[in-house]
Amino acid sequence: MKVIPAIDLQGGKCVRLYQGDFEKSTEYSDDPVAVAREFAGLQATDLHIVDLDGARSGTQENREIISTIAAQSGMTVQIGGGIRSRETATDWLAAGASRCVIGSLAVSESDAVKSWLVQLGADNVVLALDVNIDANGIPKITTHGWTRASETSVYECIEDYLSAGLRHVLCTDVSRDGAMAGPNLDLYAGIMERYPELQLQASGGVRHIGDLEALRELGIPAAISGRALLDGKITAAEVATFLQNA
Repeated sequence: MKVIPAIDLQGGKCVRLYQGDFEKSTEYSDDPVAVAREFAGLQATDLHIVDLDGARSGTQENREIISTIAAQSGMTVQIGGGIRSRETATDWLAAGASRCVIGSLAVSESDAVKSWLVQLGADNVVLALDVNIDANGIPKITTHGWTRASETSVYECIEDYLSAGLRHVLCTDVSRDGAMAGPNLDLYAGIMERYPELQLQASGGVRHIGDLEALRELGIPAAISGRALLDGKITAAEVATFLQNA
């Protein structure tokens, strides 16, 4: 299982939000490029970057920083935040990103995003499906920075995209994100049981190396960790051992 470190960019700095709330931001570093180098030193092969400013404005506000990280880190970089057109996605791929992460548009403009999958290539697009678990235990997708609930389940959305060649899905249980509450193992096991061919990225709640081990035991292809790595709850030695035993 891949361990994918995460960097959230706001105002040119590396930060973490609590459950996606821009008003609950913790600054970790004013040098995101240095943070990326530290993550590369963990032997991680992939890096997840969210341009929080871009998510708000729809423009590529941290392009220079992200392009530098893509050029210098030696990692496969996927970028999300403010990608609202095929042209923007194409620009990011040209700037060194390997995958573009598409969130709310995957639900609100599914026909357009399906066409991007075909035109850009399924390996260059990741659907970011953020979910809340409803009273019946069904993972319903939430959009627009987790402010709008939908009636679409994560399963319905995945089904809709399979015909377009969907390969990469990043799924976050909103209630777990940044809360250090542990990942939603049942959610990810359910997705993998239905769609074993997906390159699923589990996101939200990873607290320690034991959580990564639990996800690996379920056969999850990749897990994203931001806060646990930044806070040192998962050490470089633990990550190295984990990857060596993969």
